[in-house]
Amino acid sequence: MIVPEGPPSGVSGVFRKPFPEQIAFFRQKLGRLVPTERWDDITAEAHDSAFMVAGAQKADLLADLAGAVDGSIAEGKSLGAFRKEFRAIVERHGWHGWTGEDSKGGRAWRTRTIYRTNASTSYSAGRRVQLEDGDFPLWVYRHGGSVHPRHIHLHVFDGIVLPPDHPFWRKFYPPSDWGCSCYVLGARSMRAARRLGGDPDKKLPPDWDRADPKTGEPKGIGKGWGYAPGASVVSTVRALRGKLDELPPQLSIAVIQDWLGDGFARWMEDPEGSWPLVRVPEEDAALIGAKRTVADISAATVAKQHLKHPELTIAEYRSAQQVVSAATHAPIRDGDSLIYIREVLDDAAGGHVLVVKTTKTKLGLFVTSFRRLSRDEARRDRELARLLGKGDRTAT
Repeated sequence: MIVPEGPPSGVSGVFRKPFPEQIAFFRQKLGRLVPTERWDDITAEAHDSAFMVAGAQKADLLADLAGAVDGSIAEGKSLGAFRKEFRAIVERHGWHGWTGEDSKGGRAWRTRTIYRTNASTSYSAGRRVQLEDGDFPLWVYRHGGSVHPRHIHLHVFDGIVLPPDHPFWRKFYPPSDWGCSCYVLGARSMRAARRLGGDPDKKLPPDWDRADPKTGEPKGIGKGWGYAPGASVVSTVRALRGKLDELPPQLSIAVIQDWLGDGFARWMEDPEGSWPLVRVPEEDAALIGAKRTVADISAATVAKQHLKHPELTIAEYRSAQQVVSAATHAPIRDGDSLIYIREVLDDAAGGHVLVVKTTKTKLGLFVTSFRRLSRDEARRDRELARLLGKGDRTAT
C-alpha cells in the first residue's frame, strides 16, 4: 500500500481519482439514511456512519441522493455531472423549499457543498485507513492551497509534524470546516517529513486546543467539525476493504468488477496506492503461501505497465479476472509467483498472461505483470513453451 506524497485532487474535482478505502468509507454510510430538517441535526462523529442532506426527509429521495453521491465517488464524476443528476432527482421527487433553491447562485452553492463535503470527508477518511495501516510514526499536516485560505490552517498548522497518537489529530485531522481542503501525509523519519513539506521545528501554540466561545470548538475548526472524519469507523472501513477476501468468491469478484468502472479508469491515468484487480482461488493462493486471495495492482506496477505494455486497454484490465477464472492452462508456480495463461485464438490479442506475487510476509498479494499473448502462432507457441517450462505446474 502506498500513501500519496501530495495533495488530493483540486477542490473542484476531489472525486477524480477515487480509491477503494474512500469508496468503502462512503458505502458503509449508506446503511443509515437519516431524514433531517437542518444541517446540524446530526453532528461530529455521527456523520461517519450516516448519510444526510439537510432538509431531505423522504426515504426514497434520500436513497436517490445517496446513490448520486455514491456514483460520483465510485466513478469519479465531475461536479457538473452531479449537478445534472441532482436536478433530475429533486424534480422527480418534487422536493421544494430546500436551502439554495430560489436562485442560480444558491443552487450552485448547495450542489457544490454536497459534492465537496462528501468528497473531502470520504477522501480523508480513506486516507486515514491507509495512514494507520502503513504504521507511519509521523503525520504531516499540509494546507490544501485554497484560494481563500484560513489563516490558522496556512500559517499556524501547515507543516506541523506530530505522531499519530497526538491529541491534535482527534479534532484537527482535516477537513476542519466547510470547504477545507487540508490533508495529512505519512512519514517514517524527520528527514522524510521535511521532504513532504513538513517543518519538524514548528510547534503548536500553547492555546491550540482552547475552545472559541462562538463555535464551541478550538480556533480553526468550524461549528460541528471538531472531530476527525472517519476516525470512528476506521475499523469498519478497513473491514469492508478486507472483506473482499472473506466474501464468497463469486460475490467478491462481482464487487471487484463493480469497482473497475470509470473511477478505475481515472485512477489508472495517475494512480496512487493500489487497486483490487483479480481474485484467485484459495487453493492457488495456498500454493505460494499467500494469506490473501484478492490481488491488487499497485501504482508502481501501473507505471511499469504503461512503459512496457502501452497497448493494453482499460477493457483488457477489466477482463483480467477471466485470465484467472477461465485459464486455458494450469497455473504455474514460480517461487512466490503464480502465472496464469488464457489463450483465445479468435481474440485480437491472442489471449493474455497474468502474474500475481505474494509479499515476503505473505499478507499481501499483487499483480506484477499483465500482457498479451502474440497472435502469431509460431511466436505464441515459443512463448507458451517458455512459460509452461517455467516453475512448477499445478493440477487443475
